[in-house]
Amino acid sequence: MTKNVKIYVAGHHGMVGSAVLRALKSYGYYNIVGKAKKELNLRNQNDVNDFFDYHKPDVVINAAAKVGGILANNEYPYNFLMENMQIQNNLIDGAFKSKVKKFIFLGSSCIYPKFAPQPLKEEYLLTSSLEPTNEWYAIAKIAGVKACESIRKQFGKDYISLMPTNLYGFNDNFDLKSSHVLPAMIRKFHEAKIESHKPVTLWGSGSPKREFLYVDDLAEAVIYFLENKFSKHFYNIGTGKDISIKMLAELVQKVVGHNGEITWDNSKPDGTPRKLLDISRAEKVGWTFKTNLDEGIDKTYNWFLKNLNNFKEVKL
Repeated sequence: MTKNVKIYVAGHHGMVGSAVLRALKSYGYYNIVGKAKKELNLRNQNDVNDFFDYHKPDVVINAAAKVGGILANNEYPYNFLMENMQIQNNLIDGAFKSKVKKFIFLGSSCIYPKFAPQPLKEEYLLTSSLEPTNEWYAIAKIAGVKACESIRKQFGKDYISLMPTNLYGFNDNFDLKSSHVLPAMIRKFHEAKIESHKPVTLWGSGSPKREFLYVDDLAEAVIYFLENKFSKHFYNIGTGKDISIKMLAELVQKVVGHNGEITWDNSKPDGTPRKLLDISRAEKVGWTFKTNLDEGIDKTYNWFLKNLNNFKEVKL
């Protein structure tokens, strides 16, 4: 992969896309295309096809998606299903028609069945029912994985899918109505700290276990899979380590410096009991994560402090 290869990063203003953009530049790639939402509506098939006809990228990295936590997925199921399918279908089909050489589709660990054996192996896909609180987003992502697999199988194209675990980092979404658990905790503990360390109430029991990956480590994985060819059509990307939500809360509380009480609202859903990725397939081809959880949370909180007046809030 030469450094002047033309790369289109879809969703380059988001947390994942901006991390991929930083990584590409740090590795010396310079012929990079990015379009803001107001410049290119990825849900419009004609606009996307026109984009490919004009720019003719060699590589597409799909980091564009409508994302959110349990609350957002529960309240806006149609939006999460349809908008994600529109975005990825337009990108995958447009790339295929314009003879893009390599396509990297970024999915999510929520594609796996709710009660699949732990840790989650790639072959567990479609073996049982999904977690109801995020099945709409999961179904869309599964369709994207299968679309890339079908193009790879039928036409021999180098289309590959990466399934990251729960992500966090710079440019995360800290809106309490639509964010994921870790950024929501950072904001809640910070705001409670500046309000005389008042108590913080968190959803559920705190017992579920989750795995977290610093977003810049995912970006490193994208570079690794960009620069090499692999025999499998998709790979789990994570740390292979999980932590209970209760322990995560205590870790975030410590990093933020909040000294108040933590209470748990058991009337709210826990979601999947455990979600840990088996990352042995990625490790066998030479990729591993770098950033430990406490280090990543510290970096993310420092970014949050520097961007208090302009961090992203998602309006659904």
